[in-house]
Amino acid sequence: MTENRATPASGSIMVVGGGISGLTTALEAAEVGYEVFVVEKNPYLGGRVAQLNQYFPKLCPPTCGLEINFRRIKDNPKIKYFTLAEVENVSGGPGAYEVTVRLNPRYVNENCTCCGDCADACQAEIPNEFNFGMDRSKGAYLPFEMAFPSRYVLSPQIIGTEDAKRCQEACKYAAVDLEMTSKTLTLSVGAIVWATGWEPYDAAKIDNLGYGRYANIITNMMLERLASPNGPTKGKILRPSDDAEPKSVAFVQCAGSRDENHLPYCSYICCMASLKHATYIRERYPDAKIFIFYIDLRAPGYRYEKFYKKIKEDKNVFFIKGKVAEVQQAADNHQITVVAENAVTGEKIRQTVDLVVLATGMQPTAAINRPPVSDLCYTEDGFIVNDFEKGGMFGAGCANKPADVVSSNQNATGMALKAIQTLVKR
Repeated sequence: MTENRATPASGSIMVVGGGISGLTTALEAAEVGYEVFVVEKNPYLGGRVAQLNQYFPKLCPPTCGLEINFRRIKDNPKIKYFTLAEVENVSGGPGAYEVTVRLNPRYVNENCTCCGDCADACQAEIPNEFNFGMDRSKGAYLPFEMAFPSRYVLSPQIIGTEDAKRCQEACKYAAVDLEMTSKTLTLSVGAIVWATGWEPYDAAKIDNLGYGRYANIITNMMLERLASPNGPTKGKILRPSDDAEPKSVAFVQCAGSRDENHLPYCSYICCMASLKHATYIRERYPDAKIFIFYIDLRAPGYRYEKFYKKIKEDKNVFFIKGKVAEVQQAADNHQITVVAENAVTGEKIRQTVDLVVLATGMQPTAAINRPPVSDLCYTEDGFIVNDFEKGGMFGAGCANKPADVVSSNQNATGMALKAIQTLVKR
């Protein structure tokens, strides 16, 4: 009797997106022997997790998980990664895709030692996208302290200027290459996992909440960067108008979520993110008052419910069940008044605070920038719908559904298995 075993076909897996879901997918597939190509549009791997101050369940800093993953990637010859890269075209079908990838120039080669001389020589400054534009960085920059690959980048905005020449002349290692141009390569792969992640919903679209009009209204991801030791304020949570320490903060939940005019679904992470942010503020400012305006508070699972109960015990944290109707700014001191109706008592509430944080929702990147492939299916909101029967291409992590880091990792592990199954002959 002959034993019928599954044997791996010759083939590779492409992972589009180098955030936590993409890294998990790549590592799970590579560590059982498959060749994996990771394509990331940013000049670094790590995605949204790299921008966090802490993440659940243990409230770890991003270095906790990313550093280990970066080491595993560096040590695994089965993984090839491309940063500043974008998928331009996909042809073929499950088991036999041809993918065209455009590699955009970094203007810095592998000789870079991260000495920073190019940044010191550069005079031009550009908005710091990693910090959501809350500060500026040099035109020659390292995206963040533990960026992987650990290599500087020259912004296209300074190419062709005297600044670019100064950067090149300052480099002792011939790492600045101003002649770099875009290139394309074609890769043959058997399966593709789209781990394209998410974007914070554009709070400027929510007219009644004042974002963009008033300086002291920020988003939840901006607060993450303010609280981060490598953020624009080196971990100090300060109100933007005058860098004062806030004595009172209001959180507005479901800012753009569960709203037919914006994102009709629950983004899953927002409630817990705001509760986490409350701990950031309370640790730094023990006497600060925190007001959380919510429709419903959702704490999915025992561990999150336990965290929620702990926050509720804090005498300086106040929960108000009521949808915020509008915000107003005082002319003299830039304080913000939040106007809402208490859904329990029917009372109209006007709460004046130093800082307002909008818990903006999670919008899949694919809703804004669809992958260049015709046979992917999406929900009405832009999340990728997986066709497991057909196989070949799969959405992972927040490209598939709103999720936290733990859920994204679990989902990504499953998608690695589904990609491998596409390559296996029986």
